[in-house]
Amino acid sequence: MFKPVDLKINFPEMEKKLLEEWYAGGLVAKYLHKNDKARKKFSFLDGPITANNPMGVHHAWGRTYKDLWQRFYNMRGYRQRFQNGFDCQGLWVEVEVEKELGFKTKKDIEVYGVAEFVNRCKERVLKYAAIQTEQTKRLGNFKTGASLWH
Repeated sequence: MFKPVDLKINFPEMEKKLLEEWYAGGLVAKYLHKNDKARKKFSFLDGPITANNPMGVHHAWGRTYKDLWQRFYNMRGYRQRFQNGFDCQGLWVEVEVEKELGFKTKKDIEVYGVAEFVNRCKERVLKYAAIQTEQTKRLGNFKTGASLWH
């Protein structure tokens, strides 16, 4: 009556194959450009998550709930910009870079060089924005990466 089920399923591999099919097969592009010529617009910026570490489950929940609004309006024919949002500045990024460099005081930043410290902060943001974008894709959200400093 029922076909046998493989009990040794590799879910991460299944996920990887499915995502490859979606992107290579054009499904994602078709979804993102479905309403490019529509007169109606819906504007929604997903975020901001501080681009400082990989997403936590609470970020994934938020991104998923926010994605529902965009899917709803996409199905209703609204043109949209599908872009991840990131908080790319601030104390949390600085604190993590200070930890990485072993700094104990703000004076350490001056000695190290403010410009170099800022560049390290930017590098951290770019790294984690890319990681979070990939995590967002794994949630099934069809968004593009953010243009952070352009």
